[in-house]
Amino acid sequence: MDISRHLAAFSPFEALAAELLPHVMDDAGDGSHDISHLVRVWNNVRRLQAQEGGDLRLLLAAVLLHDCVRVEKNSPLRSQASTLSGRQAAGILQALGWSAEQAAEVAHAVEAHSFSAAIAPRSAEAKILQDADRLDAIGAIGVARCFYTAGRMGSSLYDAADPQAAGRALDDRRYALDHFPAKLFRLSEGFQTVAGAAMARAREETMRRFVSEMFGEL
Repeated sequence: MDISRHLAAFSPFEALAAELLPHVMDDAGDGSHDISHLVRVWNNVRRLQAQEGGDLRLLLAAVLLHDCVRVEKNSPLRSQASTLSGRQAAGILQALGWSAEQAAEVAHAVEAHSFSAAIAPRSAEAKILQDADRLDAIGAIGVARCFYTAGRMGSSLYDAADPQAAGRALDDRRYALDHFPAKLFRLSEGFQTVAGAAMARAREETMRRFVSEMFGEL
């Protein structure tokens, strides 16, 4: 990938992006965790940081490295993905001359961003990254990513016999539509920042309207 086309999106830290992007760009073909995802999370970070504070340089490093170890959604190692990414992020940054303290701050933000890891964020940067990444999992983008990922995993759109799971347990590994009540509708409850929580509520309403209209069509 020609990363030079994307550096301007990470202003004002284009030089840092040029250093870090080669460590995270691969040919895995996961369109839900590609360069567009990184740009969207960075845009969310900028909006949140403007209201919540935090070190933007540390935040960009955390954004770019938060998925530097890729683990598929259906892998038994999924809950360890952010921990593995945090360790790798610290090693990458220290190799580039970052202090052990700064590398550790970035690593913690990376480790704590994941929903499945359930690690409580301690710093402003960790709280902002967690919120920024979760914002990209909900709303209109969240709907698109949900069905894209379901397609990659070989899941069905919904259970034709019981699409609303009225008489069965939710199973979002088999049915994409189940992922909304199983996880996505719950994400807005756990936001760390005031600004993030407000954005999350608006995006949750977008998802709920979509699901309601889909049920109507079914």
